[in-house]
Amino acid sequence: MDQRHKFIKLVISIFPIIIFLCLWEVTARAAATPLFPAFSNVLKESYILIKNGVLLKNFLPSFVRVVVGYLLGCSAGIVVGTFMGINRFAEYTLSPLISFLFPIPTLGWLPLLMLWIGINEALPITLIFICAFFPVAYNTHTGIKEVKKEYIDTARTLGASPGFILVHVIFPLAAPNIFTGLRMESGMVWRTVIAAEMFAIPNGIGSLLMNAESLLRVDIIMVCLLLLSIVCTFFERSLLWLENKTTGAWR
Repeated sequence: MDQRHKFIKLVISIFPIIIFLCLWEVTARAAATPLFPAFSNVLKESYILIKNGVLLKNFLPSFVRVVVGYLLGCSAGIVVGTFMGINRFAEYTLSPLISFLFPIPTLGWLPLLMLWIGINEALPITLIFICAFFPVAYNTHTGIKEVKKEYIDTARTLGASPGFILVHVIFPLAAPNIFTGLRMESGMVWRTVIAAEMFAIPNGIGSLLMNAESLLRVDIIMVCLLLLSIVCTFFERSLLWLENKTTGAWR
């Protein structure tokens, strides 16, 4: 029954996508305009871009920027959020600063960073770092503060060291909040790098999108958008799998 339930759930989740793609194909064929290519034409263009290496050539720089910036931002966010959660002095001093800077849109930093850093590889990585850091720090801090004091006191009474309590009590109970922050930003960092590449970087998927727009190549634009959708979904699903793998037993 469990396998049958999973299969039914898979069919239900895929069915709307199939309907959408069919409507896309029929509508585009009826419109008969290069500004709205059919899904089959987009697939053909995907094959061409993969075969001649254009898609991979532009995707790899974006992928590296996202991975480096995301890992650095998330790591720093977890460290700062943890420090704020377990140390009152750090919470009183850092929490107002993070609350003050967190609402600023990530792309709002772009003009300033272009002046400070210049137009180079450090620019999109720094933007992605900022994009990932603040939500992860906030969620980590929130998750740790929501851990019931009774659990910590019980562990301390049984002789557990502060390090043991942090690793085996606080982190497991705060993990759902931490992973929520990680998942939230797994898609947002891709939006950030695309916007940065559109405005300031001469290569990457964002740059390919802008070049396609200037040539009125809507099929290439749609290829890039489909690729971004797939990659963002993969990132989010990977983090969801990792969350279930690491926190399933704790929950």
